[in-house]
Amino acid sequence: MKQFLLLVFISPLLATAQVKRTTSPSSKNNVVNPKRTVVNKTKTAIKGSVDDGFSISGTIDGLTDGTPIKLLNGNNGAEEQTAIYKNGTFSFKGKVNQPDFKAIAVNGQPPYLTLFIDNSAVQVKGSILSLENATVTGSASHNDFMGFVVATKKYEDLFNGKGRFNVGFMDSAANDIEQFIKKHTGSPILPLAIYRHYQITGDYVKLEALFNGLPLNLQTTPIGNYLGLQVAQNKEIPYGKPLGNFTQADTSGVEISLASFKGKYVLVDFWASWCGPCRAENPNVVNTFEKFKDKNFTVLGVSLDRDKQAWINAIATDKLTWTQVSDLKYWGNAVAQQFGIQSIPQNFLLDKEGNLVGKNLRGAALEYRLSKVIGQ
Repeated sequence: MKQFLLLVFISPLLATAQVKRTTSPSSKNNVVNPKRTVVNKTKTAIKGSVDDGFSISGTIDGLTDGTPIKLLNGNNGAEEQTAIYKNGTFSFKGKVNQPDFKAIAVNGQPPYLTLFIDNSAVQVKGSILSLENATVTGSASHNDFMGFVVATKKYEDLFNGKGRFNVGFMDSAANDIEQFIKKHTGSPILPLAIYRHYQITGDYVKLEALFNGLPLNLQTTPIGNYLGLQVAQNKEIPYGKPLGNFTQADTSGVEISLASFKGKYVLVDFWASWCGPCRAENPNVVNTFEKFKDKNFTVLGVSLDRDKQAWINAIATDKLTWTQVSDLKYWGNAVAQQFGIQSIPQNFLLDKEGNLVGKNLRGAALEYRLSKVIGQ
């Protein structure tokens, strides 16, 4: 899956994950396990007549006639339509069942203009020099989206995983987003706001409460479907309950059990040397480990490698100084099978009693959740 629509992907976490390939080529853009069922498949019409559809038209200063302009699906980056810039304007027409993300790309290349549209007449006015800052009018849904962007502008780097942030700053972000959610009941932008809250806090209990508060039509949007999947998965391995024990060999062939770590806070971290997103996340795990290792915290790495030397080399290169285990069976790793792991990196955070207190914590969310569980 492409990564350029970071703001609008169903899940930035999955957009930067190595996913197990179990689907046919025709369904390669699906981001959920096809064996799972979504909680609610009912489609509810948006306000206004769906039959009327949407139109998007406008001008982009600096373009010459004949330039192709593409309309992209905001959830997977797929091209939906192409228009040719002619007589200083362009236009698209279509229909959405619910307000949804789209993106406009000149020549199919960045910069991209993100739109959140409903079935209304949308006008765009901008410049090729700063297309992402073009003025968009005519869509009440886009107005809500821009309201959220403005309200959370100072947290943009946090959302995009740039840098490290103190707990107070992240508390402020979570609180501001929760206030936005409370003030915009029924807004089509709420699934994105809820996702951002979860992205920061890693709090599945709060996620479930916020998701259950959504109207049914918002639960079945692309982002709503993703949130519903997370809620359903949490019930399979619920918070506050012990994670099942397992045993695998470390790099020296010594059998290591999860139960042997009882009494410590443990991050069970699924990764592999061949997984690019895992290797990109490893520095964050290393920094977090260094910060909390003297507070009764450790990491237990579970590798989905099949080449032992590549695994050992990656451990050394990435400076992963905690215990590592693997059965070198790739996606067939017994522990990954035990917990239904379909994408990596992925992790489980356990308290001293071995109970689950965090899941799939990436970027700043890992340190934030640990700070809440262990203390700063």
